[in-house]
Amino acid sequence: VQLQASGGGLVQAGGSLRLSCAASDGTFSTYTVGWFRQAPGKEREFVASINWIAGSTYYADSVKGRFTISRDNAKSTAYLQMNSLKPEDAAVYYCAAGQYGTNVKYESFYEYWGHGTLVTVSS
Repeated sequence: VQLQASGGGLVQAGGSLRLSCAASDGTFSTYTVGWFRQAPGKEREFVASINWIAGSTYYADSVKGRFTISRDNAKSTAYLQMNSLKPEDAAVYYCAAGQYGTNVKYESFYEYWGHGTLVTVSS
């Protein structure tokens, strides 16, 4: 599965962006999708995940109530709606897909990764 993340850009604090993660084939619907981010000088961190039937979602505490993860399996695409953005949300955002493992918050759960998309938040 090849993943392509898009939708990043420059936004003012308090603004919104929607990231997309498009997959190359229909098997995408059987994968859990996760979003991670990496700010300069920091380790990559978990942001959100959604399972293959969109029944379970998980969020990092830092984004709960502001970010929403969703997916459209018919379009082989997942989304990350980001509202009330803060300067500390600025990072390169990556989407990933995985099927096995025990903890969706760990990078090791995911088999496939897309190239990142840059989110810049001005204060």
